[in-house]
Amino acid sequence: MRAIILAAGEGHRLRPLTNSIPKCMVKYRNKSILSYQISTMQSLGITDINIIAGYRSEVIKDLGYNTIVNSDYGKTNMVFSLFCAEKLLNQDLIISYGDILYGQNTLRKVLSDFGEISIAISTNWLELWKRRMDNPLSDAESLKIGVDGNIRELGNKTNSYENIEGQYMGLMKIKKKILPNIIRKYYDYKCKNFDDISSFNNMYMTTFLQNLINDGFKLSPVKITDEWLEVDQPNDLLVNINI
Repeated sequence: MRAIILAAGEGHRLRPLTNSIPKCMVKYRNKSILSYQISTMQSLGITDINIIAGYRSEVIKDLGYNTIVNSDYGKTNMVFSLFCAEKLLNQDLIISYGDILYGQNTLRKVLSDFGEISIAISTNWLELWKRRMDNPLSDAESLKIGVDGNIRELGNKTNSYENIEGQYMGLMKIKKKILPNIIRKYYDYKCKNFDDISSFNNMYMTTFLQNLINDGFKLSPVKITDEWLEVDQPNDLLVNINI
């Protein structure tokens, strides 16, 4: 199993904590977000850990892990960062956003899922979001599961809790055998789905995943009830979770 951590982001909303370090290096309980992730992965036997860096990439390089730099981090997004490591997309993958905290149970559930594309979704997200902000709907995105048990919609803004059957966590597993098809679709979208290269390079991961759903790919929801945390603003660091 190979892990790719997407950690190119600058973390504007975490200023001044990110004035000199990338977002993933911000500390939660005196330990960086990235350190939590790496410890969790290693505890479950994942040692092939690769990090996509961007802003202040030298800080991440100094950690000694295989680091690939997205030099266009300021005008691109998660999908572009992932494909900076295209040469690594040739075996079973764990892909994780670099600004989330989760424990062994969460990662173990994702690893154990049988789907070709397994997406971690938080089913108790609302309780966690209420601890982070006054209006959870201001930040949450839609996620709907179809009658076949697979995800049929995700990543849209919504004004209704009825459209949220879970919250996409930024953690997924993709099996090796489906990766060539996903890579082909990525370049198909570049040619067909976007009016200009700037929009394509700034594509959100949820947009990419929704396009895959629309094209018949099966995204298996891995329902997570364990606590986790997305660190997006300073107040998030005050939220106490059990991981």
